[in-house]
Parts: sequence; C-alpha cells; structure tokens
Amino acid sequence: MWNAFISLMINVLLYIYEFIGHDFGLAIIIFTILVRLLTYPLTASQMKSSKGMQELQKSKKWKDIQEKYKDDKETLAQKQMEIYKEMGINPLGSCLPTLIQFPIIIGLYQAVIRTLAVTPLQLIKLSQHISDGSSLIPINNHFLWMDLSEPERLTIFGVGIPLLAIIVAVTSFFQTKLISTTNPSTGGDDQAAQMGKAMQYYMPLLMGYFAYNYAAGLAVYFVASNLTSILQYALMGRIDFKELLPSKS
Repeated sequence: MWNAFISLMINVLLYIYEFIGHDFGLAIIIFTILVRLLTYPLTASQMKSSKGMQELQKSKKWKDIQEKYKDDKETLAQKQMEIYKEMGINPLGSCLPTLIQFPIIIGLYQAVIRTLAVTPLQLIKLSQHISDGSSLIPINNHFLWMDLSEPERLTIFGVGIPLLAIIVAVTSFFQTKLISTTNPSTGGDDQAAQMGKAMQYYMPLLMGYFAYNYAAGLAVYFVASNLTSILQYALMGRIDFKELLPSKS
C-alpha cells in the first residue's frame, strides 16, 4: 500500500517534470499546488467547523456551562459534547487536513529522494517505481541556486546561508499561527491552550530543522505548501494580519 503510494507520487512528479520542460523544482511546486487543490474540500470544511466553533464559544449557552461546571471538568466535557452534537459541530474537524499532510510530506520526501537517484543501485530501485519515463532519468536536480538532492545553502562571501530553511521556519510560523487563530480551542482547558501556543513555535523550528538537514526538494515543498495554505486562507477572508504577528505577552 505504502509502496504503491510512493510509486504514484513518483510518477506524478515525473509526468509534471516532463510536461514543464525538465524543471524538477517547479514540478514540486506544481505538485504541491495540485495537492492543495485536491484537499480544498477538507480545508473548506475546516473553515466551516472553525467558524461554527467561534460562534458557539461566543454564545450565552456556551458561557453559561463554562461558568456552571468550571469546577467539574468531566461534566463540562460531557455538556460540551452535547452542544457539539446539537449544533452539528465536529470538534476534531479542524485536525483532519493537518493529519493528512503528514503522510503526504513523508511520501513526497521519499519520492523526491528516490527520483533524484544518482548511483546505479538507486537507479535500479527507482526503475521499480516508474511506469514510464525512464528516458527522463537521471533527473535534472538543479533549481535556482540549489541542488535539490542536497541540503540547501546559499553561499554569500564564502559563507553558506541556509536561506530556504529560514524561509521554511518563517512561513511555517505564520501558517501555524494562522491555523491557531482561525481554529479556536474547545475552551475550558488551559493546558491544551498552552500546548497549542507552544506548537506555534515548536512546529516552525521542527520544519526549519528538516529543511536545514534534508534534501532541498523537501524544503521547496514546505515553502510552496505553506504559501499556498496562507493564500487559501487569504482568499477566504480568514486572515487578520495583526493576529499573525507575535504577541508581546
């Protein structure tokens, strides 16, 4: 199942790569946009769920149960679930698009690494995945200033600067912040709120770490994915740029 998924991604990348004139970096970007378009219904559902959650948490009924059962967490959780069911809101609705991204990220990384095969053994393994397009191998692994099969560094005055890793960290921060501001917590759980706030900083650092240490092709995917996600939110009118800036508190 997993190998079939990897093979599918490799072949899609190769078809795009051939169609646009053998530019693998651009193929990754186009592939990312296509994935975002295909998962748009999930994103729209996430938006709808978060909007319903925001309206619910502003309601008198919600505030009343927060006050009434503030010392009884178990009963509070039960009453919250009753309201969710009554209002037709799925409290986990905003998590699904994020969960789907993880196998895609892992799958794309594997696809990029295997497609950028250079040794005879790697080429043999790659041939087991491709249905057509052997004439395209080996792939042109140069995109802008970088080698997509190696960690990216931009050399300025003899110093290698991980520019793409920095861009990944910054765009990941804004995307994570955007998700947290448009998808409120279920309320009444300070620990969960603190964990969510911590993730706004840990996740961008983790993404930046991956971009710093692994193939630049993966970093290109991160940047394209983050920017596409932010653009989707913007087109839906769900961005308050003041909220995206780090708070002083």
